[in-house]
Amino acid sequence: MNNLYPLKFKPIFKEKIWGGQRIKDVLGMDSSPLPNCGEAWLISSVKDNVSVVENGYLAGNELNELIEIYMDDLLGEKVFAKHKEDFPLLIKIIDADDWLSIQVHPDDDLARKYQFSNGKTEMWYVMHSEETSQLISGFKRESNSREYMELLEKKQLQEILNYEKTGKGDIFFMPAGRIHSLGPGNLIAEIQQTSDTTYRIYDWDRVDENGEGRELHLKRAMEAIDFQAEDTYRTTYSKKMNETVEAVSCPYFTTNVITLTKPLGKNLESMDTFVVYICTEGKGTITYGGGELSIKAGESCLIPAELEGLMFRPQEKMTLLEVYVI
Repeated sequence: MNNLYPLKFKPIFKEKIWGGQRIKDVLGMDSSPLPNCGEAWLISSVKDNVSVVENGYLAGNELNELIEIYMDDLLGEKVFAKHKEDFPLLIKIIDADDWLSIQVHPDDDLARKYQFSNGKTEMWYVMHSEETSQLISGFKRESNSREYMELLEKKQLQEILNYEKTGKGDIFFMPAGRIHSLGPGNLIAEIQQTSDTTYRIYDWDRVDENGEGRELHLKRAMEAIDFQAEDTYRTTYSKKMNETVEAVSCPYFTTNVITLTKPLGKNLESMDTFVVYICTEGKGTITYGGGELSIKAGESCLIPAELEGLMFRPQEKMTLLEVYVI
């Protein structure tokens, strides 16, 4: 069997009512002919949306097929033992040209109550935002189900929601149960559990060309919502250059930020897990035992667990998100 190598996948583009053109115009990704491309799924094992390899001798193979063949050589022993053929992460880029619905995601227990395999904890890394761009994360003060329903019925729910201004490099962690929405002008990288389960609460009274609004999921959302308020919703991390900086660590993934202006070597030998690198800014190359891979803003690659060493060489200032499961 041939050796594994860093894998790139063909993006899966998604038309969204709130989507824009930044995935094409800012990142140079060919999302045509979608007029409102809201999402590019970079790595996915979601049913009917499984990523296909686009580089090397494995080009044309689906991610799930590779896991069946290479198992722990691809995922790592512990990860494969826990997740089997289901890749545990879904990696996306999201472009909001309008507000996404106000929504919430279930945790694992609630998702399984309704026959879904996983809940949905996620994080957002802001790649680009406009001067007025915002998002919603959680409540600005502690609330409860009664107040929430009263305000929702009056279409005044925003009164108790926490709005945050966004800027390039900002990180927001969105655990299952946290009410949230992404506002216009934001281009983000999203890292999440493998799940496509979203409970819509309010969709800004939007309708499609037939005058129909999108389905809401008020009953299930009520079961999912955490009404506690946090002191801060923005993730703080050290913005150091040319080293690995941990930003988010949770039971489902760890995400580090690496901003490079000079080469950096990485020894992955002791990790026993796959690693995903998402380029959010700039471009460069990744050198590994068998060759070299180019990467630029908007692209990602999956580093198989059996690979032990990498060298990153930026061609200009380059920022990478390093993501893995432990």
